[in-house]
Amino acid sequence: MSKQFKNPTEDPLWLKLLLGAVALGFIAILLLLPLALVFKEAFADGVTTFINAIKEPDTLSAVKLSLIAAAIAVPLNTVFGIAAAWCIAKYDFRGKTILVTLIDLPFSVSPVVAGLIYVLVFGAQGWFGPWLVEHNIHILFALPGIVLATIFVTFPFVARVLIPLMVDLGRDEEEAAATLGATGLQTFLRVTLPNIKWGLMYGILLCNARALGEFGAVSVVSGHIRGVTNTMPLHVQLLYDNYDYAGAFAVAALLAMLALLTLALKSLLEWRYADELAASHRH
Repeated sequence: MSKQFKNPTEDPLWLKLLLGAVALGFIAILLLLPLALVFKEAFADGVTTFINAIKEPDTLSAVKLSLIAAAIAVPLNTVFGIAAAWCIAKYDFRGKTILVTLIDLPFSVSPVVAGLIYVLVFGAQGWFGPWLVEHNIHILFALPGIVLATIFVTFPFVARVLIPLMVDLGRDEEEAAATLGATGLQTFLRVTLPNIKWGLMYGILLCNARALGEFGAVSVVSGHIRGVTNTMPLHVQLLYDNYDYAGAFAVAALLAMLALLTLALKSLLEWRYADELAASHRH
């Protein structure tokens, strides 16, 4: 008489409901509830108060600075991420493991430490500080320092999304294109890019969200100059420390809106190109 073995994936209904309830409860308490409270406090005194808080010159300056820093850092990290993923996935060379480890470095180094490194390098008493002062070049407490700090903390995102994807895709299609006489640029545009476009989009969205929300490294290199070097996260802290709770929650709500917009854009593109996305997943 043969024994009947239970399929390990056929769990009892009560266990499925319990795990689902735990997951939903975790999301509701730690994610949705704080987000809802931010919007509640932001609009507690009405829409007019919220709009007036956003229209403050210092707030508009912080929004502009955050968008500029992200607009510079994200494209640069996209180019780096594609190049690094291509190099790691398509070529064999000594030191590949070291390169992958270096890409992951910002995940393990505190953003505050990253900011301090830039201070040691570009500060008045740093390695290049005297030369920068002599030539009136401002890195710290200015846009270049903020952009450098943002690039450091966000550059792994695109690369880490693309590396496993391109490794899984292999080299066969690129080698076939090269055999047929395609140049490197033609191979990338017509073969590689169509296969990685969804992963690339996801990595860019993650990179952009992280760039807009960065606090630690930017806090060290910015100097907290109100209306000049304060990004949105830094401006939230400044307003909160000055007991301007309405303004702080208004800017925080704006940050949350940008994050939700990023998520909505990702979902919209996935819905609009669902067939192509499913085909790429099957690939």
